[in-house]
Amino acid sequence: MTIKPLEYLTYRGKAGMWAWILHRLTGVGVLMFLLAHILDTAAIGWGPAAYNRMIELYRMPVFRVGEVALAGAVLFHALNGVRIIILDFWPETMTAEKKLFAGVVTLFAVVYLPMAIYMLRFLAH
Repeated sequence: MTIKPLEYLTYRGKAGMWAWILHRLTGVGVLMFLLAHILDTAAIGWGPAAYNRMIELYRMPVFRVGEVALAGAVLFHALNGVRIIILDFWPETMTAEKKLFAGVVTLFAVVYLPMAIYMLRFLAH
C-alpha cells in the first residue's frame, strides 16, 4: 500500500485532533498576552507617563475585543487541560474521549457566550 503525500498531510478531523489544535492555539494566545503584559508592565521603568500611555492602549475597542478573545482562550485552555488530566490519570476514560471533548465544548459555550456578551456590551453604546 502506498501513501500519497496529500493523504499523509491531511488531518482526519476527529475530536482528539481538534482538541489538540485548539489547546495549542489557545496556549500560544495566552503566552502572547503574557509577553505583552510583561512588556507593558516594564514600561514603568521609563516613568509613569510612559506606563500610562501604554495602558491607554488597552482602552481602545480593538484591545477590549481582544480581552474577550483572551478570556475565551484561557477558559478553553483550562477546560481542555482538565480533560487531558482526566485522560492521563484515568486511561480507561480514553473510550469516552469524544464525549469528554463534547463536554468541554458545551461547558465552554455555556460559560463563555454570556460572558462574551457581557464583556462586549460596550459596542452597543
